[in-house]
Parts: sequence; structure tokens; C-alpha cells
Amino acid sequence: MTKGNINVSVENIFPLIKKFLYSDHEIFLRELISNATDATLKLKHLTGIGEAKVEYGNPKIEVKVDKENKKLHIIDQGIGMTGEEVEKYINQVAFSGAEEFLEKYKDTAKDSGIIGHFGLGFYSAFMVAEKVEILTKSYKDEPAVRWICDGSPEFTLEETTDKTDRGTEIILHISEDSTEFLEEGKIRELLLKYNKFMPVPIKFGTKTHTLPLPEDAPEDAVAETEEVDNIINNPTPAWTIAPSELTNEDYMKFYHELYPMQFEEPLFNIHLNVDYPFNLTGILFFPKLNNNLNIEKDKIQLYQNQVFVTDEVKGIVPDFLMLLRGVIDSPDIPLNVSRSYLQADGAVKKISSYITKKVADKMASLINENREDYEKKWNDIKVVIEYGIVTEEKFAEKADKFTLYPTTDGKYFLWNELEEKIKPNQTDKDGKLVVLYASNADEQHSYIQSAKDKGYEVLLLDSPIIPHVIQKLETSKDKISFARVDADHINNLIKKDEPVISKLTETEKESLKKKVEESINDTKFTVQLEDLDSSDAPFTITQPEFMRRMKDMQATGGGGMFGMGGFPEMYNLVVNSNSELAGQILKTENTEEKSDLIKYALDLAKLSQNLLKGKELTDFIQRSYKQLEK
Repeated sequence: MTKGNINVSVENIFPLIKKFLYSDHEIFLRELISNATDATLKLKHLTGIGEAKVEYGNPKIEVKVDKENKKLHIIDQGIGMTGEEVEKYINQVAFSGAEEFLEKYKDTAKDSGIIGHFGLGFYSAFMVAEKVEILTKSYKDEPAVRWICDGSPEFTLEETTDKTDRGTEIILHISEDSTEFLEEGKIRELLLKYNKFMPVPIKFGTKTHTLPLPEDAPEDAVAETEEVDNIINNPTPAWTIAPSELTNEDYMKFYHELYPMQFEEPLFNIHLNVDYPFNLTGILFFPKLNNNLNIEKDKIQLYQNQVFVTDEVKGIVPDFLMLLRGVIDSPDIPLNVSRSYLQADGAVKKISSYITKKVADKMASLINENREDYEKKWNDIKVVIEYGIVTEEKFAEKADKFTLYPTTDGKYFLWNELEEKIKPNQTDKDGKLVVLYASNADEQHSYIQSAKDKGYEVLLLDSPIIPHVIQKLETSKDKISFARVDADHINNLIKKDEPVISKLTETEKESLKKKVEESINDTKFTVQLEDLDSSDAPFTITQPEFMRRMKDMQATGGGGMFGMGGFPEMYNLVVNSNSELAGQILKTENTEEKSDLIKYALDLAKLSQNLLKGKELTDFIQRSYKQLEK
């Protein structure tokens, strides 16, 4: 038997591990199963290249809870260790067996899936155990050994006959403050959280399996049952399989495996697979989003060689794609030793850029393959695309190929199609292309109709980040501007060199404007006289594009340098000086009657803009009934 001190550079590493290295105690199980997986995959590699003269077989990892004796067992059938290797890899914390193995076999072990990097992973066991035992037997023809440590730098190491089969068994003697890890429910929860897709089968207890009845069995025959291993993980998840071998049904099944509480099917998926200049695989799913920007649940999961790390993937996945769901797996993502934090690194930026490009390419291929289907899905995916246009320049550069602009008539245009369609009719007298849009087809119906009467196309842009998208498009494209249909009278939104006929003299106009301002006496409204067609509405309320857009941008985060906090509501009251009502106001001599006319017309204009509410609406209804009684 050997006794000694673990070769560490501080008096006692274990309190440091417990306090600083691992912030979350539950990940001890992830680390120990990762080590067991490494040991198994090492053996697979060595048998594959003929260095290990043993049968690989169908190894599995077993997790056993012994609640009565307060022990937790993690057993593998992997490479095992000799006494000398235990001395080196367990007692000398500075070394990492996986790292050395990868270095030694770097030319052949590239795809063996060995985790590496985390030589301290084993010591996370001491966060939950007062004593740890290792029983291990190497694939080499050498005796098994037992290593015991009670959490101090002292250990014992001796040969043993208690283990005759190849592999390693870790026995944790769970401490009093960690007895939750002796509950089968808790261990099952952790296995499903961290090890659900590990590449080696993990056995956790047994389950009853019903055997199929023979074809000629009588009707009253009872099927026999047998106890079988309960394999808790899926060792070959969809992202590890070539896309050519997967059907749409396979992808859907995997989606529901990832998110068991999601009952809606995703719209489509993007399979990621790259091996240069970094290794990355994964599958991203587009869920039905509509205008929902909530990304709090069912987030993208980050794995490292099929070991779950986190679902906080900010930095690896561009912000706009955080709205998606799915998996990213990369051994090249630099994490700290406890895998808790992403390290700033050039590789991360490359990974983020790759994912952005892959999504852009997928969008372009989808619209080309089936335009009709893409249009049907547009309302459910537009928020992701629009968010990408605003936040990712590389994505924005490709976006014209797959960003749709729907109209209030249910037609869809790509940008070049829209430009070609509206250029002849919607170019103003200064040569600027004016794109008209509505944000609510019902509330802005009358304004939309006015635009249509002139032969204009009106887009329906209703997602919460549209103000930011519009600003981006106006700055990136030449000689275009966007105007919401209720931002001004339609004649002013697209100004043309057309003669204007006026029924009133300038003096009459001044008088009319003064009477209207006196009657409404409301600083929210700026009175604006326009010589419009006599059939146009006498009073129209508009909200200046700039003011409204700034408020909308503030509501979704933004507003830029203007600091729009508490910015007041401001409207234009457009008075049609050629309307019959304008003439009637001027002719009415009774001041009270004149004021009533103006207020009634203003109420009607407010009603069309959904601005008449509360007491004002009640008073208007009562006045209207009185008018009917006359």
C-alpha cells in the first residue's frame, strides 16, 4: 500500500474547489460522467487503431444510488488506470489525462470525441463527498488498484482483488450537507439535464419491458415482461448524424426530445456542420414567433462533445438568433475550467459569424425552393429577420434576398420587386421613392383607402421593431423614405408637381385657421390648412412621422441621442379648406354654433384615429343622440 500527499501547490485544494472553482455543486455528476465517457472513448480509439488488444464490446456507464449506505457509484467499462497512472493523473493535479492522450494521439484522435481540457473535473466530487474511492483496472494486464481520499491532501493507494473487470468505479461517500444527491429523483434530473445526449449509453436502474406476443397467440394471451437496463440518454442525437440521413420526422422528434413541453411544431430547421477553422455541429429550429420577443424559456442549448454546458449562449449566438431554439455543440468554444463562463476569444467571433452566414443562406434557399410556403410562414419568422437586419451588418447585407414586404392586400414583395412596382407612381417631385406603410390595417383603414385611391401600394409593417428596421433601410438605401399612411394627408406624403386649386382667399384661410384654433384650444394639435379635393374629409388627424417613429423606437429600446423619455403626444389637425364644412364654418355667424361645428368635426376625426376615449367619447355619443332628436 502507498500513502502520500497529493501534489498540489497549495496546502489544501479542496476548499478552493468547493468555494471558487465550481459555483454550482450539482455539476460534479456531469464532470464524473464526462470522465467516464472519456475513458470509454479512449478505449474505443485504442482498440480501433490496434493498440489495445482487447474486445471493445458495447460498454456503458452505470450510475447507482445506495441511499442506505450514503454512497453514489459511477461505473464505466473504459480504459481503466494502472497504479502508476492513478499516481500521475489523480495525485498530480497539474496533469490532465485527456489532454496528454490527445497530444499523444493527435493525428488519429481528432474525431474521437474526448473532452479533454478539464483535468480538475474529478475533484468536483469533493464538493458533495466527504470521502472518495476509486476502484480501477486498466485494459493492460496489470492489477486493479483502490485509491481513497477523505478530502485532505492525504491519500492511500493499494492493489486490490475487489475489481476483476476492466474500467473504473468512483464511489462517493456523500456528506451530510449533500444528501439530496442520494435521491433517485434528483440524480435522474441531473442526468437528463447534463448527460441526456452523451455518446456512451448511461444506465440508471432498470425498467420493465413488455415482450411482443407471437402472431398466433390466443386473444386472451398475456404478454410476458422482462427487466431491462434503463438507458437514460440518447447517445446519437440528431446533430451528430449527417443531414442526408435524417428525415423531417427525425428533426421534429429531436425537437420534442429537446423541449418536451413544446407542443407546437417548429417551422423549419438549420443543420450546422463545420470542421474548419473550428469544429461546430448543431441544429437550430425556427419556432412560431409572430411578434413575440420573449426569449426567456426553451433557449438554445450549448454542448461540448455532447455534454450540456449552458443555455446562456450570448456571445456565441448572435443576439437576433437568441429567439431560435436548438443545440450548438463545439469542442472549440473556450470555457473556464468549471465550464461556467465563456472566455473572450477570437474563435467565438468566428463561430458567431459562421452561424449568421448559415442562417442567411438557409433563408435564401427556403424562399427560392418554395416561395408560397415561405410567404405563409413570414409572419412567424419576420421578427428574427428584422432583428438581424438591425443588429448584424453581415446579415443585413444578404437580407434583400429573403426579406419580404407584405402589403395590406396580402401581397408579398422582395425589395427589388417592391422598388420596381412602386417607382413609377410613388417617386415624389424631388426624385425620392416614398414607401407607404400601415402598422394596423383596421385602425388606419381610412388612410390606407386614401392611398389606394391614388393607386399607391401600402405595406403592412406591424412588428415591434419596425421603426428600427425603417431607419436602417433609409440609411442604407439610396433616395428612399418611409411614411406611415396617417403621418400626413396623402397629398403631402408623396408630393407631386400638380396644380392646387383653392376655393378660399388667403384672408378667409387665416380666419378659418384662427376660429379652429380658438375652438379646440388644445396644445396637442397643430392646425394645418390644406387645399384638398372637396370630396376629401373636412378634418383629418395625422401624427408627424418623425415624432411618432421616435416614440415607437423608444418603446422597443432605442430613440438614439434624442432621449425621448416622456415625449408628449403631438398631432396635426389637417383642415380641408376646400370642403363644404370649411365654407359652413366661415358662414356661421353664431359663435357658439361655429364652435360646436368645429368640435363635432374634431371628435369625428379623433374617432377615426381611436383617440376619442373616456369622458370625451361619452359626451360625443350624448351630443350625437341629441342631434338625432332635433
